[in-house]
Amino acid sequence: MWEQAKSLLRALLELIHNSMTSIGIGSNFAWGLAIIVLTLLVRAAMHPLTQKQMVSMQKMQKLQPMMKVLQDKYADDQETLNREMQALYKENKVNPASGCLPLLIQLPIFILLYGVLYDLTKRADFTDVTFLGVNLGGSVLTTVADALNLVDEAGVRIPNEQLGFVMVFFSSFTNLGLLFSNIGMWIFNFILLILIAWLTWYQQHLSSTGNPQMAMMAWFMPLFLTFICFGLPGGVLLYWGISSLMGIIHQVRVSRKTSEEMKTKPVLYQEKPKKQQ
Repeated sequence: MWEQAKSLLRALLELIHNSMTSIGIGSNFAWGLAIIVLTLLVRAAMHPLTQKQMVSMQKMQKLQPMMKVLQDKYADDQETLNREMQALYKENKVNPASGCLPLLIQLPIFILLYGVLYDLTKRADFTDVTFLGVNLGGSVLTTVADALNLVDEAGVRIPNEQLGFVMVFFSSFTNLGLLFSNIGMWIFNFILLILIAWLTWYQQHLSSTGNPQMAMMAWFMPLFLTFICFGLPGGVLLYWGISSLMGIIHQVRVSRKTSEEMKTKPVLYQEKPKKQQ
């Protein structure tokens, strides 16, 4: 089933690519545009779920003061606290778990796209395919390794599967002259990686506004994802970057639409309620 899904995604990507080349767009540029179009199609299909997620997040921010009151009132009665919190969610039509659903749906597509691009790199017509300088089949690690011409003791190029972050990192510092003389081979993938890190931080920052518990995640997630992205193909990074940018635009639009409602503070207790005996 997984292979069938990957075949369908590859067929869709190739269909979009071939459609663009048929109207005169260059093959390399068409691959990048095909990934962008695929991203737009996925975001469009997920829009109803994403819209629900964004609205739910805004409502959760508004309910924070009321949730704090309930937590203070029922600090010693976890069962009642859970029941009252569920009633609060139900009354305001909020689903705390809704924020995870769009991500869970995107994750398989993300993994499938990685597999598709990995398979495409084995094709002669996809060798060194670039889009605005970004090597779509190569990662930051592999493009830096290519710039450094990393080889083993026998002088054979080290396979991509054997490249590690530590190996490439230390090789870069010991061969800075070679690294920067071939800067065009890796710099665009690296810039895209940094851009994704910033977009991730900004998206987390928007989501954690008014929620101190989430503030730490706004810093942890960009660092964690940046480390993961070092080994991802440029085409996957392109998909991720465009998807994150669209997510931020959507989130800002929803936030602006609900800004007036957010100014209306919920009615709270004038005094901290006494704990029940």
